[in-house]
Amino acid sequence: MPRTKSAPAPAPPKRNQIKHVSRRVGFGLRYGTITVIWAAVVLCFAALWFTWDLPNPARAVTQARRPAIILLDPAGHMVARFGDVSGDVLLPSQLPSYVPAAFIAIEDRRFEQHGAFDAQGLLRAAILDVARRHVVQGGSTLTQQVAKTLFLSNERTYRRKVQEAIISLWLWKHYSRDEILGIYLNRVYLGAGAYGIDAASRLYFGHPATQLTLAEASILAGLPKAPSSLNPLANPQAAQNRATQVLDAMLATGAITAADEANAKLQLANAASPTSHSSWFALWAMQQAGALIPEGQDATLSTTLDAGLQTVAEAALANIIFTQGDALNMHQGAVVVLDARSGAIRALVGGVGNREGYNRAVLARRQTGSAIKPIVWLAGLEAGMTPDDEVLDAPLSLHGYNPHDYERNYRGQVTMTQALADSMNTAAIRILLRAGGARRVIRVARSLGLTDNFPDNASLALGSGSVGVLQLAGAYATFFNGGNRVTPFGLTAINGTAIATTPAVPVVSADLASQMAGMLRAVVTNGTGTTAYIPGVYTAGKTGTTQNYRDAWFVGAAGHDIIAVWVGNDDNAPMNKVLGGSVPAQIFKQIAVEAAGD
Repeated sequence: MPRTKSAPAPAPPKRNQIKHVSRRVGFGLRYGTITVIWAAVVLCFAALWFTWDLPNPARAVTQARRPAIILLDPAGHMVARFGDVSGDVLLPSQLPSYVPAAFIAIEDRRFEQHGAFDAQGLLRAAILDVARRHVVQGGSTLTQQVAKTLFLSNERTYRRKVQEAIISLWLWKHYSRDEILGIYLNRVYLGAGAYGIDAASRLYFGHPATQLTLAEASILAGLPKAPSSLNPLANPQAAQNRATQVLDAMLATGAITAADEANAKLQLANAASPTSHSSWFALWAMQQAGALIPEGQDATLSTTLDAGLQTVAEAALANIIFTQGDALNMHQGAVVVLDARSGAIRALVGGVGNREGYNRAVLARRQTGSAIKPIVWLAGLEAGMTPDDEVLDAPLSLHGYNPHDYERNYRGQVTMTQALADSMNTAAIRILLRAGGARRVIRVARSLGLTDNFPDNASLALGSGSVGVLQLAGAYATFFNGGNRVTPFGLTAINGTAIATTPAVPVVSADLASQMAGMLRAVVTNGTGTTAYIPGVYTAGKTGTTQNYRDAWFVGAAGHDIIAVWVGNDDNAPMNKVLGGSVPAQIFKQIAVEAAGD
């Protein structure tokens, strides 16, 4: 009988269990490895995304700054500064103790207790961010502030927060607590181009940070929150209010006593007063320098600016606009003060308000009204007339053109001097005709430096043409410097190298210039410009008012200075009966008093 195979005996249970476990382990290892690889890839991409543009923290103290441009007056004193301002690098121990204490109290009052991060501060920020559903509050420690202000933007995103944390850890590893505080104090941006405590102290208060008072320190400590709007040059009151918060924080942390705080608050108003402003002149001078400034380098510009006169001119215009502007519907103006002998601009005001806006002293072209009449009178003198020659002031009709005097009170035969003093319109047109007509007067205007277009008709004599304030000031200089045409200028040197200026050019005989100066003097002594008269000070000039009171002028001399004043509105809206002999003459007089004291 054949033998049959018997069925294999079942495997022992233990071997089956081992195989099953082996398969599960292999499966786990295989997929675990894949998971680890993909996690590593994701982490690499995340790290790359967070760090690909991360700056090198090792450059903490060596970061480049924008070149600084300094403007000097003729005596060599600084009158303005642009660009980033850097001062001396100071250790916290070199400063009065209340200086670093002020920054710690308002920016990171637990600075001495925590490390790179403040757990309490982070928790508070996280809660607020979640509640608002976006990043609202950033790093609260000084280390994080260093990381943010030195290397990162102000963008409020989670990516920037991660980058901030990475840099903060690096800083904490490589620098001590005092060194981080020192980096912060020497590199923090404190407004107006000033980086660091010493630069800001010199810019705002005129002395190094080692001499800061408690009041001054509190002002500077309040700036990191909003350096552009809280600095004393931008908003003295806001700077003072913020400094009060700093002092309160210092008292709460025990950095100062109640008596210290009280004394400092008494000094705040004075400390928060700006020591300088970027004047209209300074901004204009920067534009004039233009390509002459070495690219990427610090530069010193020597200028013709008289800082005291500039301040007076800006204040005189602003005060009268602010106090009378609404009642007179008069909201803008411009002023130029220049040396009649050379054309050097001593002050320039382009308007009221934003100094970086439209410069009306240089760019605007406004109708002159009777302020153009001295050009007509000069043309008459060159045609052979004299100040004592008579001219008829009476109704006049020229091919349908019927000009009339302001008061329509005609005088009949009057001298040229009287006609100019009382700004007689019909006499002006008759002088223009006797001088050779409008084209002859235009040629005279060109010889004095007036390059704008003028109407080729009799209305030219009454100021229907438009000119710039700066140009008209330069033209008037010829009447008071012996007959020379000057080209207005404001820069004299860059980094000690002289800038060529256009020399004065004789265009009118000294005798005719003297006759013109005499007639313009009569305008102030017994004519339409008596408001500009100053006892004991030589003043002379001419008023100007255009149709419907859209423009009002006074241009004249005070000693060796020419002062040109215009008021009106940018939209050419009529003012409320503002004459050249009123507001412009008042502004002229205020500036002339200051100029006479130089």
